[in-house]
Amino acid sequence: MLAITDLSIRLAGRLLIDQSSVQITPGSRVGLVGRNGTGKSTLFKVIRGELAAEHGSVSLPPRWRIGSLAQEAPNGPESLISVVLKADLERDALLTEAEHATDPHRIAEIQTRLVDIDAHSAPSRAAAILSGLGFSAADQLRPCAEFSGGWRMRVALAATLFAAPDLLLLDEPTNYLDLEGTLWLEDHLAHYPRTVIVISHDRDLLESSVDQILHLERGKLTLYKGSYSSFEEQRAARELLDAKAVKRQEAERARLQAFVDRFKAKASKARQAQSRVKMLERLKPITALVTEDVREISFPAPEKILSPPIIAVDNASVGYDPASPVLGRVTLRIDNDDRIALLGANGNGKSTLVKLLAGRLAPFSGKVTRADKLSIAYFAQHQLDELNEDASAYDHVRKLMGDAPEAKVRARAGAIGFSGKAADTKAGKLSGGEKARLLLGLATFFGPNMIILDEPTNHLDIDSRGALAEAINEFPGAVIMVSHDRYLIEACADRLWIVADRTVTNYDGDLDEYRRLVLSTRNAEAPRERSAPAEKPQRPRADNRGSLKKRIAEAEAEIARVSEIIAKIDTALALPDIFTRDPKQAAQLSKARANAADALARAEEQWLEASAQFDEAAG
Repeated sequence: MLAITDLSIRLAGRLLIDQSSVQITPGSRVGLVGRNGTGKSTLFKVIRGELAAEHGSVSLPPRWRIGSLAQEAPNGPESLISVVLKADLERDALLTEAEHATDPHRIAEIQTRLVDIDAHSAPSRAAAILSGLGFSAADQLRPCAEFSGGWRMRVALAATLFAAPDLLLLDEPTNYLDLEGTLWLEDHLAHYPRTVIVISHDRDLLESSVDQILHLERGKLTLYKGSYSSFEEQRAARELLDAKAVKRQEAERARLQAFVDRFKAKASKARQAQSRVKMLERLKPITALVTEDVREISFPAPEKILSPPIIAVDNASVGYDPASPVLGRVTLRIDNDDRIALLGANGNGKSTLVKLLAGRLAPFSGKVTRADKLSIAYFAQHQLDELNEDASAYDHVRKLMGDAPEAKVRARAGAIGFSGKAADTKAGKLSGGEKARLLLGLATFFGPNMIILDEPTNHLDIDSRGALAEAINEFPGAVIMVSHDRYLIEACADRLWIVADRTVTNYDGDLDEYRRLVLSTRNAEAPRERSAPAEKPQRPRADNRGSLKKRIAEAEAEIARVSEIIAKIDTALALPDIFTRDPKQAAQLSKARANAADALARAEEQWLEASAQFDEAAG
């Protein structure tokens, strides 16, 4: 059990958690929620022992392993599958020891323990996790160094999940994922067999993957049973009860104070008046659950509604190399009031499509027709880094308003959520959510006809995501969105486009159907990722021969390693008195040999498959 007892945490002089206690039973799946900046990530640091509490304690069972996402993405020449497999420290240590062990007793112990932890199925389990997070079989054999930082953070997440710690701590894990990876993670966490606490602002993940909500508000931790919607209902009921309690207490205070004021000067009533004073002092104020106001997000309306369609694309191809376009045969139409969400795994061309629509990429072929005077606002997460860290919100707005009077500039800064002193805070000191709000305001400053939003929710808390959904729905122009937040898509989008197989197609189903499609596809692919060929094998391209050679080499190394283990076991089993002297050890060795033989067969099958594909590519 995870027991948090009378815990107080102070950071940089600010009290984040104030004398809170909560107990989380083994096997619980808990969503840790609260506004940005309340101390959720700091609580994780205290649980991991990285930060000392000011008061109170956090206790865990002595043998529990804690796992959390690494701060730095893995990098280097090792393949993705190797990085993930090494996350199981016990398995890795046992396999290393098995290569050098000579004592029959120790060999039997090692092999028995490998059987107990299901070590021989580890490669397929690791491959299934990587596949679920969006890595193909070929990707899994590539070095980490070949991937961008975001993709390498996915590898770190895969390694954390593969290690299957007793307490899994995840801090906003979907920030590195696309919608497809998020759907898979939701399903994986919903079936996680041990204790998990996840910090998330993703309503759907909190609705489908956890069975308890731990709410951090105004320094207090409160545990609610059930999903996020159940938490909202329970909290609303609690707010109502607390409001009534406050009202009753205020009435009681008024009654006591009136008695004191009336009779404190009368000698006959002085003792009773003094008693009422003491009662007032003992009457501890009830703090009502006050819902903090959410700052509104709004997008200025375009000056003129254009004649539809505002964009028409006819049989276009686009990309970065004319010889190998990312997308081809693209034909689509966008009207004034469209709300379109783009689906499809990262790397399939969603960003390329929005750049084509925004006019940042010209088509190699085909035709793109835009309405006259079409204005497009484009928001992407990477643009947060492009804000001038030394300039305030006021400075950024002033740059767009030229010689306008200061009052008007400050009014516009306030309209995008930065009024008063907040307008003078330098961008470098703003939180991620505040930067996102500023960038949204700047991108849409002049009232565009169409807004393109590429992962706009990454730094927004749940309430701010709700405010963003309202802003999108109230905006009279068109909106194109790329998001892993299913709630935002369901709340706003009326059309779904799938970007896959080098083109764009309309999707007639809803997100529930799409979720089933994604999970069935990835779960079907995962078991055969490293052993069975695809149903419709295609001729490997010549540039895949390098990865095939690597697969062949890895399979050969595995064959040699397992063969050596089998030889050692056979030597131990050949001892003349092993079955009479120690029948239990003999049985363990026999079981270990059978498992090793299965592993050898799998490695040989992988070698044959890779060799056949290599010969086909070479021929």
